[in-house]
Amino acid sequence: MRTSGRMSNAKSWLGLGMSLYFWGLMDLTTPVLSGKPTPPGKLEVFLSDKPQSHPRTKRSWVWNQFFVLEEYTGTDPLYVGKLHSDMDRGDGSIKYILSGEGAGVVFTIDDTTGDIHAIQRLDREERAQYTLRAQALDRRTGRPMEPESEFIIKIQDINDNEPKFLDGPYVATVPEMSPVGTSVIRVTATDADDPTYGNSARVVYSILQGQPYFSVDSKTGVIRTALMNMDREAKENYEVIVQAKDMGGQLGGLAGTTTVNITLSDVNDNPPRFPQKHYQMSVLESAPVSSTVGRVFAKDLDEGINAEMKYTIVDGDGADAFDINTDPNFQVGIITVKKPLSFERKKSYTLKVEGANPHLEMRFLNLGPFQDTTTVHISVEDVDEPPVFDPGFYFVEVPEDVAIGTTIQIVSAKDPDVTNNSIRYSIDRSSDPGRFFYVDITTGALMTARPLDREEFSWHNITVLAMEMNNPSQVGSVPVTIKVLDVNDNAPEFPRFYEAFVCENAKAGQLIQTVSAVDQDDPRSGQHFYYSLAPEAANNPNFTVRDNQDNTARILTRRSGFRQQDQSVFYLPILISDGGQPVLSSTGTLTIQVCGCDDEGHVLSCSPEAYMLPVSLSRGALIAILACVFVLLDTERQAVTGPSHISGAESGLKGRQAPLCISLHLSSTTLLPNVHPQLPEALSATRREITG
Repeated sequence: MRTSGRMSNAKSWLGLGMSLYFWGLMDLTTPVLSGKPTPPGKLEVFLSDKPQSHPRTKRSWVWNQFFVLEEYTGTDPLYVGKLHSDMDRGDGSIKYILSGEGAGVVFTIDDTTGDIHAIQRLDREERAQYTLRAQALDRRTGRPMEPESEFIIKIQDINDNEPKFLDGPYVATVPEMSPVGTSVIRVTATDADDPTYGNSARVVYSILQGQPYFSVDSKTGVIRTALMNMDREAKENYEVIVQAKDMGGQLGGLAGTTTVNITLSDVNDNPPRFPQKHYQMSVLESAPVSSTVGRVFAKDLDEGINAEMKYTIVDGDGADAFDINTDPNFQVGIITVKKPLSFERKKSYTLKVEGANPHLEMRFLNLGPFQDTTTVHISVEDVDEPPVFDPGFYFVEVPEDVAIGTTIQIVSAKDPDVTNNSIRYSIDRSSDPGRFFYVDITTGALMTARPLDREEFSWHNITVLAMEMNNPSQVGSVPVTIKVLDVNDNAPEFPRFYEAFVCENAKAGQLIQTVSAVDQDDPRSGQHFYYSLAPEAANNPNFTVRDNQDNTARILTRRSGFRQQDQSVFYLPILISDGGQPVLSSTGTLTIQVCGCDDEGHVLSCSPEAYMLPVSLSRGALIAILACVFVLLDTERQAVTGPSHISGAESGLKGRQAPLCISLHLSSTTLLPNVHPQLPEALSATRREITG
């Protein structure tokens, strides 16, 4: 290899003109080839087996990389290039060895000449380059003649791949009536060829189908609207075919296509319109409130939210009788009954109904107005209605002593229909099971049929029926509430049996009992009772009655010196009167027992003879015996556990009964068996239980 100056990267042409590079150790400053100057840094080299006249700093390979076209279709192996060592004299003493990627499989080398061939089809899109290693050996000894060197075989691209739309087909939407140039979607095609080599991967976009509605940017692939006022209602869907062609779109370039399905989305550019300017409807007068009368419809060519409607009644004499609502599913106006109708009051109505879009777009208001009106005529049809009571409720107050057959109320009903049929009245017997009332079938006079008693039933709630003579199925009803008023028909009386006690040593004027009374009547001014001695006892020398003026009375002694031996029991008749009209009264008898007491008023004994009666014990005797039992039990409990804490009332009872109970306890073997043979044993058992 002959050079002038220093060595650097050099370019050499081998065999079929394939270029190869080698890596040099020094830079060339002024390289010369065949006496002709070459650009600095490059040197065209011819490989030769002749000895070189110029000294070298070091032996080296004179190549670095090869280029080979892809997709070779010939029958012979594809020549790639030639490896050559400057130690090769052409006598076959040098053996070339190839290793690395694809060595022996994709590439082979002639070990004598250094020629490299590709024995398989090469595809740059599958693999763009191969890295291999070359070595020159002494064929006889196998000793390396040069250090092993690495080189690259690059597969040179040819235009063998058409552009492809990897994301196609595309779907896009754009609002109708969009301005020209509105961006719709961007399509992208990918070319597998080498973008750094030639124009094989330079793609240009164009529209094959879709003009004049859309255009595409040849460089970016952005599709835009190309026509003004595209109307969804006229044409909604478009199929656009876009082509991507490589080689910059030049003749011979490869092309791929994709489909873009574009839909015009709706905008509110169509005002609603009623196909019918007049509607005729009818409704029964008996139709309940909120029942449907009919439907109106304003047509809107838009869709979705842009076709939503709002219906209102804007005028007419039926605005108070009818209402209108919008069905959100079908966008129709539903006319309903707003209040009860009557054929007899009004036979027809007229409504002016408006349908309007609630969602407007300002830029399309010039296409409006976005509302329309229609007229609705509604006829009310007559139906046979049941009789109607006026008023619709009756409240009656009746004294409980009203005579049977007395008219307490006259109810009235009439047929609301034009025919005005005759009416017959009756009582719903399920509302008056006691049959206290009846009604005249013709006049509607409501009368008593049985005596009324406020104390038994103070209220009656009955239902009176009215039936048309010519059509018994038409029945009206009215509730009648009857309040039974109280009259003074019950005399006051004692609420319970009263029995009092008086001590033998009682003084005159001593209180022995307070009494009260009850009355089943319920006068509006409240109860007022008055007490006095019955006429037959008006001059009773023993006891008297003092009215407390609060519906109670006190029983007082008139004298002293009561003795059991003289008279042990007194019966005092007391007259109780009310304040009603008329005044009613009754006599109650107070039983008064005479008892022996100590100086402090504690009872010692009450009619002792009564305790010895084996069978017919008086009520007072039984009370005395029970009191004694409790006192004795408490006495023995205190002996064991200590004094108990008892109330004042219990303490008083214990104090008054203790002497008598002690006497009974001491004489239990003689006295108590006459009362009941098991009582002493019961007392003893109880005493044992307490004392343990």
